[in-house]
Amino acid sequence: MMRMKIIILSLNVILLGLAAQAQVKYPYPVNFFSLQAEGQQVKMAYMDIAPAVATGKNIVLLHGKNFNGYYWKNIISFLVDKGYRVIVPDQVGWGKSDHPNLHYSFFLLANFTHLLLDSLGINKTVVIGHSMGGMLATRFTLMYPGTVTQLVLENPIGLEDYATFVPWRPLQELLAREKSATFESYKKYQQSYYPVWKPEYEQYVSAQAADLNSPGFQSIAFCNAITYQMIFEQPVVYEFNQIKVPTLLIIGTADRTIVGKDQLNEATQNVHGQYQIMGRQTQFRIPGSRLVELAGVGHIPHIQEPGKYMAALEQFINK
Repeated sequence: MMRMKIIILSLNVILLGLAAQAQVKYPYPVNFFSLQAEGQQVKMAYMDIAPAVATGKNIVLLHGKNFNGYYWKNIISFLVDKGYRVIVPDQVGWGKSDHPNLHYSFFLLANFTHLLLDSLGINKTVVIGHSMGGMLATRFTLMYPGTVTQLVLENPIGLEDYATFVPWRPLQELLAREKSATFESYKKYQQSYYPVWKPEYEQYVSAQAADLNSPGFQSIAFCNAITYQMIFEQPVVYEFNQIKVPTLLIIGTADRTIVGKDQLNEATQNVHGQYQIMGRQTQFRIPGSRLVELAGVGHIPHIQEPGKYMAALEQFINK
């Protein structure tokens, strides 16, 4: 009888997860931009939200590795109300975009983003990047400095060079892990982003786990694996001193994110991923940058503490 109850409970958890995934809907209409990539025709999904009163100001929001455009929804509405036109791409390989087999690089994704902006007639914009999006925003800024008016890095990964202390893993091992993913494994990982888990965070797990039911999941799993290698092999930490645009760092100091953390012993984990230290080190490396520290906040300030995040953001971008 006890075994039957456990089975029923497990089934209920699975069914609740699948139901939540089905309910995930992007907050604004999704458009598609077609481009050529390594001989393939590829579609890039994006949201383009115009303010009621146009001010001519633009902002691009770049998502993290375990996310897509959905998790920016509260920030989009805030920025649009302030008069900004907001562009929110799903990077190729994520979300509603295609998941082609490519040689993924931050250079490639930055170029795709620039081509998208060109197609929309946007030649000047604020760029905001969270987590992996912070690495991409850094690369975009270095490649297209004339396009970026201001740069905002929100708890970016890549503030340290993971290859110097995280063991290398072959692609087939990474792919096997991605193929074995479940709603619960995604949830467990996302729980590490917050000091305290709240029920309203479940929707962001659902947005990621929607991929599990996709008929193209095998391609998605491959993209997830190969872009882990991209993060591991293409550090940006050595180039922060080359950023010349006004830059704001918003750092939740309780964040302990390390890409490949599960490969490390406890002693090594305690040395790395220290955002309360790395935020200040990065401010020193980026000339003239500003740092806002949010005590008790984890990896995603714009979800955990949207009020504090928006206050810091508004003060900076309105300069």
